[in-house]
Amino acid sequence: MTALTEEELDRVRGSFRALAALGEDGAATFYDRLFATSPGLRALFPEDIGPQCTKLMSMLGVIVARLHDHAALQPLLADLARRHVGYGARPEHYAGVGEALLWTLGQRLGPEFTPAHADAWRRAYAALSATMLDAAAPAGDAARPQLLSA
Repeated sequence: MTALTEEELDRVRGSFRALAALGEDGAATFYDRLFATSPGLRALFPEDIGPQCTKLMSMLGVIVARLHDHAALQPLLADLARRHVGYGARPEHYAGVGEALLWTLGQRLGPEFTPAHADAWRRAYAALSATMLDAAAPAGDAARPQLLSA
């Protein structure tokens, strides 16, 4: 996993704290955007998205807190990836999730979410996604979708 600089880590952590302060509203914005841009994904989630919003924010908090510690993060991401395969997630879904996450941060945080913050999140998401895709892929499957556009 590609290491982020201290400055990038600070940007990701700070913007996540600001998003987390919005509670479930931030996560609800994310799911609204995800389902608007990738309507086929709606079927993978329960009708009541509220508990999923709580789970998303909790897991993002754990991941963001461990971004500096690849050894601790890798098994967590591998387990998360395998569980998502069981829910029906496919490699091509990762790009839409990343785009919805960045869009949500930009919409909910406004001018506080600078281009430098977006770049830090892109790098973090690309590294996290690559780790998850590696864990979820069958051995020898090297095909990977583009995770996020620059």
